Amino acid sequence: MASISSIRNFSFSRAYDKFSRKVSRIALDAVGSSENLPTISNPKKLNAIDWIGKNLSSAENRLILGASALLSQPFIDASNKEVDAETRRYSICRTIAKIIAGTATGYTIRKLCIKSIDAFAKLPSEIKPDMKFKNLRQVLAPTLKCTAEELAQYKNTLGTILALGVMVFTNFLIDAPLTKALTNLFAGRSENK
Repeated sequence: MASISSIRNFSFSRAYDKFSRKVSRIALDAVGSSENLPTISNPKKLNAIDWIGKNLSSAENRLILGASALLSQPFIDASNKEVDAETRRYSICRTIAKIIAGTATGYTIRKLCIKSIDAFAKLPSEIKPDMKFKNLRQVLAPTLKCTAEELAQYKNTLGTILALGVMVFTNFLIDAPLTKALTNLFAGRSENK
């Protein structure tokens, strides 16, 4: 078991740097030589990438994925000439329903989990005396040496991990029935036209 002093000396930035170096090394080994990879050197592009990495959580990423899927996947189903028109129509309805249901529940669950982690993970200076669950917040508040930016990244990551665990159940409890209901709704409406 780790000692208290080793836990207090833990740094998110050192752990992240070590992790990202290993991931980069694995990626470079998979691709081959790093000389063949394009390099971004434009400061505006680098700032935009940095802003996206710091300000968009997995919930916003899920919305982006859902929007891009909604703009592409139904057209892929529509262009499948190997099936009859009725199957193609139902496939398009099912695809749209899956995208809408998956995006809605994925975004909502991720956002709620990130907000719940945010409510309990505060820097000691952010804990106010009139807060509910003050003692629990003090226990859960990191006693680690980290900046507010590192804590924000930590909260987003922990909220995403919690959301992934929750979504194991919501995929069966919410996504599947919602997809079926939306598919039937869209198929019924498209059949009438």
